[in-house]
Amino acid sequence: MTIHWCGTGLSAIPGLKRLIEEGRNLVVWNRTVDKAQEAVGHLTDDIRAFDPETLGAALAPGDVVVSMLPADWHLPLAELCIEKGAHFVSSSYIAPEMRALDEKAKAAGVALVNEVGLDPGIDHLMAHWLVEDYRKSPAYDLKNTISFISYCGGVPKYTNAFRYKFSWSPLGVLKALRSPSRSIKAHSVLEVARPWDALSSYDAPLPTPETFEVYPNRDSLPFMAQYGFDEAWPVKDFVRGTLRLGGWSEAWADVFREIETLEGAAGDARLKEMSDQFWAENAYDEGEPDRVVLCVGLSAARDGNEVYHKTWTLDAHGDDRGTAMARLVSVTVALAVASVLDREIGPGVSAAPSDERLVRRWLDAIDTQAQHMQLVDHLA
Repeated sequence: MTIHWCGTGLSAIPGLKRLIEEGRNLVVWNRTVDKAQEAVGHLTDDIRAFDPETLGAALAPGDVVVSMLPADWHLPLAELCIEKGAHFVSSSYIAPEMRALDEKAKAAGVALVNEVGLDPGIDHLMAHWLVEDYRKSPAYDLKNTISFISYCGGVPKYTNAFRYKFSWSPLGVLKALRSPSRSIKAHSVLEVARPWDALSSYDAPLPTPETFEVYPNRDSLPFMAQYGFDEAWPVKDFVRGTLRLGGWSEAWADVFREIETLEGAAGDARLKEMSDQFWAENAYDEGEPDRVVLCVGLSAARDGNEVYHKTWTLDAHGDDRGTAMARLVSVTVALAVASVLDREIGPGVSAAPSDERLVRRWLDAIDTQAQHMQLVDHLA
């Protein structure tokens, strides 16, 4: 079986290296061969020019295609995999069009695995672990009131005045600031048009406690079912959100005000101008370490008193193994590829696994990629 790894951007190298060191048969595909050779030529010499037809001709049943390409490539590559009897892995969120391929994938015996990066990915594993642990705990009761948080962010290890630095084009970050979100707060659905309308502070239970600014991201509600929440559970809070350094909202206040006024083609053009400016002023310097913080917590209360409260915390920074973001995204992708090849993930469209054995093994592997990873029991 051959792994066809498509795309050699900033988040590719640690995962590629892991699979090659495991002795897996691997081919690298990239739109620009020279760039791929520069990025991963020290790992493999089997680097080919990416083209869907050429890739399709090389695919054999049971192979795995990894898409680290822009999101608009995921669907056509997944469809190609179904046609060829190959499997598919990406770190991206499952789009409705990808979800619609579930029956075809099952009929073809093909696994289409998504949401196996950092966020989404590692956060899912931690959520599955917590829900399973809570269900098995003496505190479990259908009537308990449940609260869940999942906050993740890439932040600079060395703080700058902008309270943020960019590993790649800032345009995606700016566009995300125009996206609405849904979450649950105080037993009610909270719908927010712009992130800064729902900013709050979060005290992360790290070895040195630190307060971050957080806000809801995307639509959190479907993840309650994905994480195995019982429909009968009374849910007080449920949010999947983005984490930023303290002082971020103040540093970005002018950005928020301008974004709110942008519309149409002129607005898109201005966003591109802002992106270019931010990239020039706030990109990571060569060799400068980044930082990733992830906190996923579940608590249950009975008669107003907490009976269960645990939080997974992860704090990682760039080192000689690569950036924290690259390690956490691509090593998790590599874990998914290995599990697909080892037939531990079945056919159909799926996200990061909930199987207890895989969750534990993947979290153990991810622990080696972070400077700090800990399960905090707040009631111990």
